[in-house]
Amino acid sequence: MLKKEFKRKDVDRMRNLIKGNANFSSETQIGYKKSKVERKEGDIWIENKKTWTIKNGIKQTISKLDNVKKEVFMPLCCPNCSKVMKKRLDKFNYRVHKKCHDCVIEFEHKLKIKGKYKEYKEKLKYKNAFTIVNEIESYLLDAINNTSNSQYVSEDGVIEKWTGGVNKKELSKSVKTSIKKSRKYIEKKLKK
Repeated sequence: MLKKEFKRKDVDRMRNLIKGNANFSSETQIGYKKSKVERKEGDIWIENKKTWTIKNGIKQTISKLDNVKKEVFMPLCCPNCSKVMKKRLDKFNYRVHKKCHDCVIEFEHKLKIKGKYKEYKEKLKYKNAFTIVNEIESYLLDAINNTSNSQYVSEDGVIEKWTGGVNKKELSKSVKTSIKKSRKYIEKKLKK
């Protein structure tokens, strides 16, 4: 005779174990159940103030800097020819052309054969000038906005208070107009 009597939940638990359903519950539970949403590859959703996605079957967060990372970090293989980018000039060429040095050489060779290489180099030069103008504008406007500090520390360690200064609105307006002229000039050259 058994010293302990089996209850229904014990029998159900043994039945589940024998059938191979070890994770199944042997009794009915009452309470809160979180609704489970099935996610597919490429789905994007927001959960707990974070943006999530599924890439290659793995749940990953999407940060605000993902686009910047794509621009800054060089991939292991060239997106154009799928060869490993390990040569000295691959990093520089990837930043400019988004492909390895060999692919750039091949592309430029085809342009030389077609007779369009000179035009291509001119466009690259003016795009570079456009970038430089943008950097100069941001530097100058930042310098103008940071001139509000009228206290300076001299070489002797004495704090000097300067009065006067520049008219920020007028100076920033003149910087913006001259930058606008430079951009128009570069855009005209790019269109030619």
